[in-house]
Amino acid sequence: MATAAPMVRAPAGDPRRPMHKNDIITIGQLAARTGVAVSALCFYESRGLLQSVRSGGNQRRFLRSDIRRVSFILIAQRLGLSLGEIEELMLHLPHGSTPSMFDWRQISQRMRSHIDERIMLLTRTRAKLDDCIGCGCLSLEKCRLANKEDRLGLRGAGPRAVLD
Repeated sequence: MATAAPMVRAPAGDPRRPMHKNDIITIGQLAARTGVAVSALCFYESRGLLQSVRSGGNQRRFLRSDIRRVSFILIAQRLGLSLGEIEELMLHLPHGSTPSMFDWRQISQRMRSHIDERIMLLTRTRAKLDDCIGCGCLSLEKCRLANKEDRLGLRGAGPRAVLD
């Protein structure tokens, strides 16, 4: 009968070593793991999105759970949230400890309305672009999205034909 090989943990600096939630990692390790530049991580820290502790040599150290925080920031940015909106959402996460499933679920609930608004805008934009591109006129004189005499300017700034 075969016996399982004993689990041997690699040294702390070994990239093959499995990470544990309370591990402390360097800013370089956080950057490598998330694909985010060190300068961006410093910026996130200055905005309060991340919190580091300092080593005896004044080097930044992060919790392994900060990988999830940075991943959340990247996802939220990709969804179109501003850093201010991300900051507001992340205020609800505990600092200095790993957020729980409950914490992440709360943030997810808060994000739903923003995601739903974005989906509606994208759907409306796609339909209006299909109308314009699909009509075949290829003429600003005939196109219903054309803005003769800047009449759309009366409805506000920006691309009113698509956003309204």
